[in-house]
Amino acid sequence: MIFIGIDLAGSENRETGICFLDERKNAHTLIVKQDKQIIEMISKNISAIKSIGIDAPLSLPKGRENINSYGPHFRACDIELKRLKIKFFPITLGPMRKLTERGIKIKNMILKMKQDITVAEVFPGALYDIFGVNRKSAQEIMKFFKAEKIKIKEKGRFLTQDELDSIACAYTMYLFEQNKAQEIGDRSEGTIIIPSIKKSGA
Repeated sequence: MIFIGIDLAGSENRETGICFLDERKNAHTLIVKQDKQIIEMISKNISAIKSIGIDAPLSLPKGRENINSYGPHFRACDIELKRLKIKFFPITLGPMRKLTERGIKIKNMILKMKQDITVAEVFPGALYDIFGVNRKSAQEIMKFFKAEKIKIKEKGRFLTQDELDSIACAYTMYLFEQNKAQEIGDRSEGTIIIPSIKKSGA
C-alpha cells in the first residue's frame, strides 16, 4: 500500500516534488517537471496506490465558474484554515491561479486512469503548523520526520523543499488512513485534509 504526495509547482518550468510513502513509513522522493512525468510515475504504481495528496487547490469556490471569472475568493475549507490561524495563499491570488488550474487538471488525469482512487487536496503548511514545525526550516522538518519514524531512502544528499513538502503531503494521507487526519470544508465544493491531532502516536 502506497501513499503518494505531490508538491505541485504552478508550471512545468518549475520543479515538482513527489513522494512514495509505504505503510511502514519508508519514503522515496524525486523531482519532476512535466505533467506526463507525474502521470507516468503514478501509472507505474497505480495498483499499489492507496491515496494521493496534492499540495494545490483542487476545486473552485461555489459560485465561481472558472479561475478567471468574478466570484467568491474563498471556499469553506479556506475559511476553516483562516479560523485555525493557518496561513495560506488564496486560490485567486496571481500565481495561485495557474497552480489551481494545473492541480485540477492533474486530479482529473489521475481519476481518468482509476476512478476509485482517492485524490485529495492537502497542505504541508497545515501539517507543519499543527505539529509546531517551522515551515521553512529543513532541519526542523527532517527532525520532525525522524520523530514520526519516517525513513527517508535518499542518502548522501540534501532534500529540496519541494521533496520535503511532498513527504508532508504523503504523510498527511497516511495519517488520514489511520484516522488521525480530517477533512475540512464542504464536500460538495471541495475539501482539504489536515492532521486532526498534535502528535500522531504512531
